[in-house]
Order: sequence, then structure tokens, then C-alpha cells
Amino acid sequence: MSTRNWDEIWVELGINSDLVDACKLPLHEEAIKLVSVGVDIFDREQFVTATTLNCWQKMKSAAQKDDIELTIVSAFRSVDYQCQLIRDKLEKGQDIQDVVKVNAIPGFSEHHTGRAIDITTRDCTPLSQDFDKTPAFEWLNSHAGEFHFAMSYPKDNIFNIDYEPWHWACQKLD
Repeated sequence: MSTRNWDEIWVELGINSDLVDACKLPLHEEAIKLVSVGVDIFDREQFVTATTLNCWQKMKSAAQKDDIELTIVSAFRSVDYQCQLIRDKLEKGQDIQDVVKVNAIPGFSEHHTGRAIDITTRDCTPLSQDFDKTPAFEWLNSHAGEFHFAMSYPKDNIFNIDYEPWHWACQKLD
């Protein structure tokens, strides 16, 4: 595991040992070898592992053949970026206990791996649970496994993370 001082990072964000102990997610190494997957819906370049890119391109192409549009909201997140997401929410007055229900504690985010992609489709608010009412979500449920993708945080998941129908991760390792 990384040489980062996790305790120092967590304390700076107000994440106490009780929150860390309650976290059911595994610690994730930050991916080092990443490739561009193109731009997301906000025109920001996104990165994933080479294997994830290959699986994503095949899945997206298959979905397009079925008239399903899959677009990326976000992909790889560094630990530093994850920390900033949390800082931004804390500065807006959100409580850290509420923040870590929707944003993984730095070190525990699957986005650090370069294998997680947040997905949306046209006519759907990004990062909305309404994504599960779209044909894209229905298609993913039926076909994502063929391309080594799985939804990470279904309803009532074992990780105690809020339901995220948009968050899918490539299960095929590099």
C-alpha cells in the first residue's frame, strides 16, 4: 500500500477514526499508468487504465449499435482531487458524516484505481438516481457484464454507500 500518511490526510478533513473504522470499502492504490478516454460531459479530459479503456470502448460501441448513448461524467480521481471534493463540500457547510456517504474517504475511492467510470446519458441529470429510469441503465444492467463492468453501489450495498446507479467499474484487471 502507498506511503501516504492517511491519518494526516483524514484528520485534516475532519475524518475521525470512527468514520474510518465504519468504512466498509477497501483501501485502493492510486493508479499510475493511465490513458486518456477522451473528454467528459464537462469537456475535461478523463483517464482510465488501458484495460478499462479497451472494455469501455467495446461496451460503448455495442450500446451505440442498440441506439444507447453512454457518456462519461468522470473517471480517475487522484487522492488529492478526492480531498478537494470533500473540502469543497465542507466549505459549503455540509457535515463530514453526510459527505462520506456520497464521497468515499480519500484512499477508499474506487475512482483512484482508474477502473471506475461515472456514466450518464442524454436527457438525464448527471450523477442522479434518475439514471436508473433510463434505457441506458437498463442496457447496462443487461449487457455491462459482457464487457467486464459492474455497478459498484447498488441499492442497499454492503459498503453502506448511497445508491449510485451511474457508478460502474471494470472488473478486468490490467
